[in-house]
Amino acid sequence: MTFDWVAIVAGAGVGLIVGLTGVGGGSLMTPLLVSFFHLDKAIAIGTDLWFAGLTKVSGSVAHHREHHVDYHIMKKLLWGSMPATVGTMIYMHTSGIHRSKDGPLTYALASSLVLTAVTVAFRPVWFKVGVWLERYITRERRAPLTVLCGAILGVLVSLSSIGAGALGATLILLLYPRLDMKRLVGTDIAHAVPLTIVAGIGHASLGNVHWNLLIELLVGSIPGIWVGAKLTKHLPEKITRFALCLCLLFAAYKMLFPTG
Repeated sequence: MTFDWVAIVAGAGVGLIVGLTGVGGGSLMTPLLVSFFHLDKAIAIGTDLWFAGLTKVSGSVAHHREHHVDYHIMKKLLWGSMPATVGTMIYMHTSGIHRSKDGPLTYALASSLVLTAVTVAFRPVWFKVGVWLERYITRERRAPLTVLCGAILGVLVSLSSIGAGALGATLILLLYPRLDMKRLVGTDIAHAVPLTIVAGIGHASLGNVHWNLLIELLVGSIPGIWVGAKLTKHLPEKITRFALCLCLLFAAYKMLFPTG
């Protein structure tokens, strides 16, 4: 197999940003696959779902070994996300919306990118919001709300490949603001793996995965994530967060207005 070094470098670049910011590769990789590699949106989404799922496997295992995964929260999220993911994929199979050039997938991508940008931009305030919400979110309400959040993530990730990372972590934080940050991150990553892989299987059944390109992206991303994780302590967090938000908003704009 002959490797495309442009794809490897692209994978390394996304991995570097993921390592620096902690934001999942979906919000970065899908727009890159559409705008730079000129993939159809459905194929870009399917390819990115596998990229995200496989890159998070090692992180999920590491968090499991460190006991950073709250399996009670993860189970409730899966109760919502798995049926929603399967239902969304069945709808895509029967409706054929993935064949539309400027249909629901375009708007799902743009909406998810904007939501991720807002999530990242206001990352420092979500804990305070979660603490404020505690007066309304009782123990009895928290479980069904967690299932609902899982369902929302299942639909968003299936339609756009975006949301399992930054949006998932924020929703967990809003519902469980007292959860230790390491367990929050570990739970989010552990939940993202089955979510993205199940959605990825659905897209693969539709023929929406570019397997050769996926392998090349993974070859670059693994060292990229490692380097980014090493560099993150040397760069101001506010600057990296601001730059990432601008990139996400610009990507959303290009999804809606590709010739703009």
